[in-house]
Amino acid sequence: MGVLAVFVWTVCCITCSVHAEIFTSIGQMTDLLFTERELVQSLKEYIQAEESKLAAVKRWADKLEVLTRASTSDPEGFLAHPVNAYKLVKRLNTEWSELESLVLHDPSDGFISNISVHRQVFPDQEDENGAAKALMRLQDTYNLDSESFSKGKLPGVRYNAFLTVDDCFDMGKTAYNENDYYHAVLWMQQALRQKDAGEEAKVPKAEILDYLSYSVYQMGDLPRAIELTRRLVSIDPSHQRAGGNLRYFERLLSKELREMDQNRPEPTEEKPIQLGTYERPRDYLPEREAYEALCRGEGIRMTPQRSSRLFCRYQDRNRNPRLLLKPMKEEDEWDSPHIVRYLEALSDEEMNRIKELAKPKLARATVRDPKTGVLTTAQYRVSKSAWLEDEDDLVIRRVNQRIEDVTGLTVDTAELLQVANYGVGGQYEPHFDFSRRPFDSNLKVDGNRLATYLNYKDEPDAFKSLGTGNRVATYLNYMSDVDAGGATVFPDFGAAIWPRKGTAVFWYNLFRSGEGDYRTRHAACPVLIGSKWVSNKWIHERGQEFRRPCGLTEVD
Repeated sequence: MGVLAVFVWTVCCITCSVHAEIFTSIGQMTDLLFTERELVQSLKEYIQAEESKLAAVKRWADKLEVLTRASTSDPEGFLAHPVNAYKLVKRLNTEWSELESLVLHDPSDGFISNISVHRQVFPDQEDENGAAKALMRLQDTYNLDSESFSKGKLPGVRYNAFLTVDDCFDMGKTAYNENDYYHAVLWMQQALRQKDAGEEAKVPKAEILDYLSYSVYQMGDLPRAIELTRRLVSIDPSHQRAGGNLRYFERLLSKELREMDQNRPEPTEEKPIQLGTYERPRDYLPEREAYEALCRGEGIRMTPQRSSRLFCRYQDRNRNPRLLLKPMKEEDEWDSPHIVRYLEALSDEEMNRIKELAKPKLARATVRDPKTGVLTTAQYRVSKSAWLEDEDDLVIRRVNQRIEDVTGLTVDTAELLQVANYGVGGQYEPHFDFSRRPFDSNLKVDGNRLATYLNYKDEPDAFKSLGTGNRVATYLNYMSDVDAGGATVFPDFGAAIWPRKGTAVFWYNLFRSGEGDYRTRHAACPVLIGSKWVSNKWIHERGQEFRRPCGLTEVD
């Protein structure tokens, strides 16, 4: 088996056996940069070895060319000299064998061996597709057009980056293959725009037009589909689909015009396809527009009267001994439901240690399937997480104790500290932290909120195996600043909490009655620029009976 065949077989075996999902964590993706740097060095060493080999072969060729030119001008006279006859026999018996060995020597062996080892941590096709869809998610959430992405014009960027024609085409093809014609149009149009501007590319213009015209047709724009298909036919008259598509599109348009009793309109100059040219299809998330508006910072602004009720204070939690000398700085973020932020909740040393402990354990974050109860991955939660316990390190014990001190709630029945790192377009769409019990018809809520409550499925047994009751509260540490995006938002009432390194936010998920507070449905907005690290502590009901006594009504 040749070297190339061995390499291909090795790569195929590794690729088939590894499910990387690398794109879901910036923390792990940073390792790839150093891997790539090492491979570049290995590649340069291979090139140097090939150049040395070719230089040696060239010296052989130059020497032999001079010799054969002289010997073949008078073969008999040349061989009449016994030394020349001897040297001819020697060359053909020995020296040409040495030359053959030199030519057959493959300097690529070391490079192929190196890349085969590193290939185990390379992204796979799922990673590439996931990263492409992440860019489209950012495009939707933050109202960014394809040209902005292509030219790298993003808020908060520190490095130049751009997308080529081939990059844009691959983005569009990813969307097309998933029947996402809305994004296929946006990215194929950008590829065509850059191609028309004269940018060199591997993909031919006809292929871009083929995908773009059909995607436009799927978006219901027959006149533009016809114009694009005519352009395709003019470029490639022998295209096997273009002629048939053009006739089909023209028949459809004629039928539509007849049904509307209209004459065929005079062709007009088509405006460029941009964000807003076509309506983005609706999906499964009922509060999509409100959620994305909050992510962009377009949330509800509190009235001055409400803002006046927000305070900052030093929190010692009823003179807790550990908080007496250094009380926690506490700020009100929202009045109802009450959300607070703690400043200087973690030191730089603690955050670095938590990341160090978590990084080797990071795995794709999961959600519980409401039908089966089984933990599974989902497109609406894109991140990697790890779980850390007291026994892992003194820092984890200290952080857990601090959470108990400042909240006044026991963490003995809480879940382990979950550390999460968000990758390219990392997000967690609107969700509840608590498990939903069957809706109580006696609960006093207005009609709009009742409809909202009934829209979400119950999952009363989500935490049954823990035996610690429901998640009564959420404590969230921000362990990095984020250059753009990445807010924690609450679509029900319009709050947006922005990451600030070293701070933490805290809220109750349940009323004192044990009923879920449906207003706390929240989301982690996609990270536009940066790497977002957080650690969560979900505090459960058991053990809080005397720390947070029951209320007298359902919504106390």
